[in-house]
Order: sequence, then structure tokens, then C-alpha cells
Amino acid sequence: MNMFVYALSAVLIIIIAILFFLPGYEGEVPFDVTILPLMNAIFNVFTFSFLVLSLVAIKKKNIKVHRRFIFAAFTTTAFFLLCYVTYHFLTEPAKFGGPGWLKGIYLFVLFTHIVLAVVNVPLALLSVVRGLNMQVEAHRRIARWTMPVWLYVSFTGVMVYLLISPYY
Repeated sequence: MNMFVYALSAVLIIIIAILFFLPGYEGEVPFDVTILPLMNAIFNVFTFSFLVLSLVAIKKKNIKVHRRFIFAAFTTTAFFLLCYVTYHFLTEPAKFGGPGWLKGIYLFVLFTHIVLAVVNVPLALLSVVRGLNMQVEAHRRIARWTMPVWLYVSFTGVMVYLLISPYY
């Protein structure tokens, strides 16, 4: 199962990376695509909330509720990924237009967000697989890394949106 998780992680990361090198879509789009980054931010807020609630549930030893919130976080993350891929397929990346000091903060947040999002893909998938297979100790070991990384990625996803949104 680990090989499947690593392969799926690699495929997802490669597809997303390819989007950065493709030219923007040249055809007509029947809706305002600038709504998609807002949707991404909303999905990140939900993901962050579901992760916090899943953490509260597992601290109370409520595995059933923990599992439901983790699946909810995966669902909102999947919706995020669909919107993200759609937006970046249809448009050129937005350029940050703020002052230099704020641009430095933006680039730091963006860089750490991207790097940890890539790291989070296999971590989250392995955590879920181990949890579903009731490999409790293995799940706990990896979840201790996955949870803070995933929380950071979802939180900074909202920060990135707030910092770049005036320039869409």
C-alpha cells in the first residue's frame, strides 16, 4: 500500500508542477475565474477547521468523530485541488504588487506553503491508510508530523490568498 501512496503522491505533485509551465488557456471561459482563488481560501478554512475538530475528537478518544472530520478535511482538500488545478489551467499566475517588505513576507509564506504542501501529500495519505488499517502506533507516529504540517498548509493557504487577492 505504501508504494501506491508514494505513486499517487508523485502523480499529483507532477500534475500540479506541470501547470506552472503550461501557458494560460486561450479560449473563452463562460464565468469569472477569479472566484476560484476565493473558493480555494474557503476550502482551506474548512480544512483547517475540520483538522482542529478532528484533533479535539482524538484527544477525547472519539475515533469515530475523529475519522469523520479527517474525511471531511480530505473532501475539502480535494475540492481545493480541483479548483486550484482548474484556475491554474485557465489563467496565468497573479503577480504580487505590494510593497517590497510585504512582498518578502508573501514570498516566505508562499514558499513554505508550497514546500510543505508537497510534503503533506504523502504524509496525509500514509496517515489515513495506516489509520484505516488500524495500524495505530504507525498512524500515531506519522500523524504527529502530518497534523501540524497540514494545519500550517491550510492556514497559510488562506494567508496567501489574502496577500495576493488584491492583484487578481
